Amino acid sequence: MAYDFVERGWEAVIGLEVHCQLLTKTKIFSGAPTTYGAAPNTQADGVTLGLPGVLPVLNQDALRMAVTFGLASEAQIAPRCVFARKHYFYPDLPKGYQISQYELPIVAKGRLAIELDDGSTKTIGITRAHMEEDAGKSLHENFSGQTGIDLNRAGTPLIEIVSEPEIRSASEAVAYLKKLHQLVVYLGICDGNMQEGSFRCDANVSVRRKGAEKFGTRTETKNVNSFRYVEKAIEFEIERQIEVLEAGGKIHQETRLFNPDTGETRAMRSKEDANDYRYFPDPDLLPVVCTAEYIEAIRKSLPELPDAKRARFERDHGLSAYDAKTLTSSRELAAYYESVVAASGAEAKICANWVSTDLLGALNKLGKDISESPIAADAFACLLKRIADKTISGKIAKEVFEAMITGEGSADDIIKAKGLVQITDESAIVKAIEEVMAKNPVQLADYRSGKDKLFGFFVGQVMKATQGKANPDALNRLLKAKLQG
Repeated sequence: MAYDFVERGWEAVIGLEVHCQLLTKTKIFSGAPTTYGAAPNTQADGVTLGLPGVLPVLNQDALRMAVTFGLASEAQIAPRCVFARKHYFYPDLPKGYQISQYELPIVAKGRLAIELDDGSTKTIGITRAHMEEDAGKSLHENFSGQTGIDLNRAGTPLIEIVSEPEIRSASEAVAYLKKLHQLVVYLGICDGNMQEGSFRCDANVSVRRKGAEKFGTRTETKNVNSFRYVEKAIEFEIERQIEVLEAGGKIHQETRLFNPDTGETRAMRSKEDANDYRYFPDPDLLPVVCTAEYIEAIRKSLPELPDAKRARFERDHGLSAYDAKTLTSSRELAAYYESVVAASGAEAKICANWVSTDLLGALNKLGKDISESPIAADAFACLLKRIADKTISGKIAKEVFEAMITGEGSADDIIKAKGLVQITDESAIVKAIEEVMAKNPVQLADYRSGKDKLFGFFVGQVMKATQGKANPDALNRLLKAKLQG
């Protein structure tokens, strides 16, 4: 479908609800484990199942992580918040209600700055982020005419992060999601694994005529678990709604599902409003009180956040905005880079080039991320140190790097085993230059008659004669002097 709604006089209004699974070892209201991939229904205890006589107890790590997110998103932390029961009936919700937060969420009025396609910055408001328990999972594969229920995920702690309806395109939605994903992973409160459902999104989409103030009727596309699918689902839904309205039809408030195979959304059920859930305060859970001292202690424990780290890399390491953005894309990559800079003694820009281009390129081919790098940061620093101290040239370093990636040993071991030490003895370089000049009298005469481009020819011939080991700086200086006679 053509994605030209702006030119056609329409505006999209998009708000995202992101379910972020917290990295706690146990569930939000019980001591049951949260390990992913366990056999079905082996991690559902009495509290998860809502058995008679059991009482929920709030996981303090979940509370700390929720406050951590609020502080990192410049939000307000509620000094007092309460849990509520959200009632609905679904096979994978064993109690018949979900413990969530409604009127008094833990986090409110945050914000997140995103970078748009044209390089400009836009701030998206965060309405709220509330704590809640996850539901279980309905299984449809391998069941003929039946549905399996796995309650392992039920009770897993979540924060649901609700944006203001300030997003105006699918690309803006993806930019917001990626920035949010980076933040929660940086904070260490979520692993961000979208395939496992740790970070998933509901997209609320409506359209209105450009310049109109009133919002159109919205639809909610549920549980989209990849950036690409979110973009496709929103694009489809915008175009679908416009086609309905331009044909004289009406948009119905409903919940929809995205089919990645067709790239289309389809209606699932009519959309509920808050009163349909019959919220009321959970009588089994006391209000949560966050003191100023508690909040300040968490604030002091915050790591350096992505935007601050990116600005520091530009300022302190002299990196371009592009390099700084690449190297701060994950906390682990940024730490790896700074370890290389500290240990190698090489220029920060040279380290950035090697890490962002050579190392990340090789890891991409291997299908690995920085945490799985076959070259540790200290070993990589040793390679760059050998360039800095002129043991090897940059060209030879490429050969050493390839050997290190394939597990042939350390930089020093490879250099020694392959005899790759750079020739820095100027008398040896001069000797090689003189031999090349003697073998190429025609080219020598042409160079001295004004054909300066032949300088590269002589450089190549000397490098060939020295097996690429001649120090490039010394070679260029000595060759220029010799060629000039």
